[in-house]
Amino acid sequence: MKFLGYVKLYILRYMLFFLVRLLALFVKVDPKVVLFVSFGGKSYSDNPRYLFEYMQQSKNFADYHFIWGLKKPDPVEGAETVKFNSIRYFYWLSKAKYWVFNSKMAPYYYKKPGQVYLQTWHGTPLKHLGHDIEDNGSTYYRSKQSYSQMVRSYDNDRSHWDYLVSPNAFSTNAFVSAFGISKDQILELGYPRVDCLVNASNTTVADLKRKYGIPAGKKVVLYAPTWRDNSFGVSGYTLELQVDFYRWRSYLGDDYVVLFKPHYLISNNYHVPADLTDFVFLMNANADINDAYLMTDVLVTDYSSVFFDFAVLGRPIYFYMYDFDEYENELRGFYLKIPDDLPNDIDKSEEGFLEKIRNEDFNYDRLAAFNQGFNVCNDGQVCKKVIGRVFSEI
Repeated sequence: MKFLGYVKLYILRYMLFFLVRLLALFVKVDPKVVLFVSFGGKSYSDNPRYLFEYMQQSKNFADYHFIWGLKKPDPVEGAETVKFNSIRYFYWLSKAKYWVFNSKMAPYYYKKPGQVYLQTWHGTPLKHLGHDIEDNGSTYYRSKQSYSQMVRSYDNDRSHWDYLVSPNAFSTNAFVSAFGISKDQILELGYPRVDCLVNASNTTVADLKRKYGIPAGKKVVLYAPTWRDNSFGVSGYTLELQVDFYRWRSYLGDDYVVLFKPHYLISNNYHVPADLTDFVFLMNANADINDAYLMTDVLVTDYSSVFFDFAVLGRPIYFYMYDFDEYENELRGFYLKIPDDLPNDIDKSEEGFLEKIRNEDFNYDRLAAFNQGFNVCNDGQVCKKVIGRVFSEI
């Protein structure tokens, strides 16, 4: 049965390959159409969202037509939404002069001469990517690609990029190494999504807490772990939570609540126990994590790149890396020197960081030094700078 499933997938990909190229022959590129996709159509979020909202509010793009490709095409004000990977989506893929994506496109996509592909990517790389992942003779990711297949998937997509957004010099060097891209194609201007954090008002934060049902007057601890390459099932990556939220409540008491934001690649669901629903608030995995940052007083994460963006808010960050040795030596490896290059040390036990949170034990000078190294470009004007470079004819 599994073999038949792979055969069907193989046939479908070839059908899509020919469909996309057939449309390319008959659909003319429109210089005033922009197609946005975030995380393969999973959500209206991340860098593509904030670039779209900047353009949608700018009089320079008043006569442009904006398209959002979404797996669940809910309405987006100011744009036409189409079902991701539908025939109509592929029509707009051929017609739009500009593509704005934040992750790799499918290998059967076809970019015509004259089309412009802006790859915004989706995080500052803490973990090794692409060519920098060690060839250990094993397979990679849930798709079980060989090393050569995995590297080729990055190379194929990168060959279509006209621009790649980078948040800092560190990321630029990592992207050049991981993707084999020329520095001339990299826009080292910051991440567009961080504008929202830099420019947010107290009113925005209060509105978000009401929207998500977060109790007023409580300190919010955001727990945002990433996925593990070697833990997956038929429907996607899985994460067996190595946390005890009862212990968190015991340590932190009534002054705190927890906001748990699973990674968007995690397929298994976590259910908050009935007697913890006034302490743990679950956020949809595909929700815009900027909302979570703005509501949060303290971040707890692991190997996720979320801490790079969150750091601009100047709030405490703690690293819970219970499987650090395995992750460093067997899964990915790091670009940074851990923990020296982080804005805090790491903890391998819950008690370690919970005690620090309770005692408000955090080095703000170390965080400030981290921001000087990684967030100097994130000045609240990144969308303006990126759009100015890509749409320089406007």
